Amino acid sequence: MQGQLSEIDIRSILQLIELGQRTGELFVEAYVSGPGVSVSDRSSRLLTEQSWFVFFLNGKIIYAAADKDSNLFRLRDYMRYYKKDAVVIEAPSISSINAPEYGYLWAMLENHYLTPAQGRTIIGNMVHETLFDLLSLHQGSFIFEVGPALAPQLTTLDIRSLVTKIMHQMQEWMQFNPHIQSPNQCPVIANHTQLSSKMSKNNYRIIRSWADGKSSMRQIARYLNGDVLTLAKVLYPYVKEGSIQLVYPTVPEKSDGEPTEGKHAWPHQSAHIPRIVCIDDGLAICKAVEDILQLQGYEVTTISDPIKALSLVFQLKPDLILCDIAMPELDGYEICAMLRRSTRFRQTPIVMLTGLDDRVKARMVGATDYLTKPFGAGELLTILEIYLGSGPSDAPGPLGTCGKIKYQL
Repeated sequence: MQGQLSEIDIRSILQLIELGQRTGELFVEAYVSGPGVSVSDRSSRLLTEQSWFVFFLNGKIIYAAADKDSNLFRLRDYMRYYKKDAVVIEAPSISSINAPEYGYLWAMLENHYLTPAQGRTIIGNMVHETLFDLLSLHQGSFIFEVGPALAPQLTTLDIRSLVTKIMHQMQEWMQFNPHIQSPNQCPVIANHTQLSSKMSKNNYRIIRSWADGKSSMRQIARYLNGDVLTLAKVLYPYVKEGSIQLVYPTVPEKSDGEPTEGKHAWPHQSAHIPRIVCIDDGLAICKAVEDILQLQGYEVTTISDPIKALSLVFQLKPDLILCDIAMPELDGYEICAMLRRSTRFRQTPIVMLTGLDDRVKARMVGATDYLTKPFGAGELLTILEIYLGSGPSDAPGPLGTCGKIKYQL
């Protein structure tokens, strides 16, 4: 089952899955616009494009997440409530191509950092906030694939009662417009004197602790183990009168050096020259990618034989992999799926070099992102900066002299 959200809405898709008692995985992709954000260039588009995964067992929901949650910031937010956010663990024994967060949550349970009851609460909250976003979508594409259930399961959630509750909350949320527009807005106190005189001491203490203009309402709700609608109800009168202002989060790193939500960051990568592997049977593309990245100071290896690529990738242990889709004998989908089955490459960014019709399937087999052919040097370097941070220290800059190279890959 697949199609466009302009033809069928998320609620109807969920009802069909429930009625058919289906087991499998739903992938949804959409563009979500933000204030002052243009989607005309690659870097802006990456910041506004979002995707989600929902996992089912016999017509019930097991788990749901946005693709950006693979960086584990959401899990850390929930762990903060249980004072476990500083816990560092090895890669989990239980994992999924499209659900690394779920694997790490299970690792927390296996290591007794969380109780099963706490784990069920966290999963319930994760599913709730994911569906809150999904049910508001009107444009985008989706694909549901029947397959084995995400295992093991800690809980299953009834679709009908959950959707009914969330739809009611969404109607309440609309009453906050235009003063509160998005759960991703960050509260900041504009007038401490006015706020403290009108808000209860306990609420003022809580809001003062988190309303720093950096933590979103959704993050604060996670820290408090609550829901964002309840928080919005508390904030609304003070936002309306101006003692609290809401701002949108910025993309740059937080002051403590930890990347903001939307960047991959856990486990942390050590400081070294990033190693890139490009798998493509087109020699011209391999040569162009090699020239561009070497000029920027990256360590790059190109592989034109897809059969040899698998063994070489395990030897090279790259920080990021570029992989073409259309190749003889072994295509990019198969290579990506094989790499994702290995613990070594569950977290490694894999960027598929693809046509427009291939991107949904690329995400389903575990691709981190994609570059649509043809692409230029600027687009290539931008996507590397998103997943690896700024380039090597001796590089001439984000585009440097490479900005004038006329490669069109």
